[in-house]
Amino acid sequence: SSQNLSEEFAEAARQLKKEAPRIQFGKIDVTHQHDLRKEFNIQAFPTVKFFVNGSREDPIDCKGVRKASTFVTWVKRRTGPSTVLINSTDQAEAIIKADDLAVIGFFRELHSDSVEVFCETARDVPEMPFGMTASEDVGANYGIQRNSLVVFKKGKPVHNEVLEDGGQSKLDLTRLIKTFTLDLVTEYNIETSVKIFDVPVENHILLFTPTNSETFSEIYENYQSAAAEFRGKILFVLVDTNEARNGRIFEYFRIRDIDVPAVRILNLTSEAKYKMPADEVTVENLKEFCQSYLNGKAKQHLSSEEIPQDWDKMPVKVLVGKNFNSIIF
Repeated sequence: SSQNLSEEFAEAARQLKKEAPRIQFGKIDVTHQHDLRKEFNIQAFPTVKFFVNGSREDPIDCKGVRKASTFVTWVKRRTGPSTVLINSTDQAEAIIKADDLAVIGFFRELHSDSVEVFCETARDVPEMPFGMTASEDVGANYGIQRNSLVVFKKGKPVHNEVLEDGGQSKLDLTRLIKTFTLDLVTEYNIETSVKIFDVPVENHILLFTPTNSETFSEIYENYQSAAAEFRGKILFVLVDTNEARNGRIFEYFRIRDIDVPAVRILNLTSEAKYKMPADEVTVENLKEFCQSYLNGKAKQHLSSEEIPQDWDKMPVKVLVGKNFNSIIF
């Protein structure tokens, strides 16, 4: 809520007043400041913008930050180095063990395009600590080939992404890293829905199934296996069809009891929906569906009744989703 965010914002201002007095915090009620709202094109509330070097041109958007500690980190990484330089294994261990999640870049040298992309990514992911090292010993200690980004969860490496110059963009890496704030498969409910939308992955795949069915554990295992392969590209969500509170999602996807288990992909930007062509939820079918979607080959799923046989017998034609476009347009 706005109120909550406003309090966290104020707390961040208090903390930074001691550490970085040059950084000023202010808030504006745009209901009374129409000109400012227009000038900075404020669409959603609350919006946080960061102005650099006294210029009101092109302020930086501070998105998805909700906690005071994260605001402080975000601002510090914008005004100073965004990652900690690691020179020893002890230093690396300290960072990895301090938090649930940590991201370390292992590089051959600290001046390259991939190092730059890594540092830019760190600015956009203030929720977790970032470190980087060019030390051969530190890399060897974790058995990691250099020029890779490694995500550590609870002190153990859980993902190793090889970094090539010009290979991945800041957005690719941001998406990938932020998915680690969620489980590999996230069950949809009131609490997780906010987190799901905070991760900037716009492709969501949803498995609709009752979690108490006999086949559930097998289906779920297949779904998790596929999820590991598309991490950062498609977000895997589980919807329990026995949960009455999920009714609105079934309506949105037009899922009926006889359809489950059902698998759909949703693109959040276009709101286009896609239905998995195969009925069985196997690893093979899931991978094929995800890959064809990412390659732009999947067919959009338009919920529709079948075309009635006598749709054009009368002067007023009967239209359903399936023949609407071809007849009208």
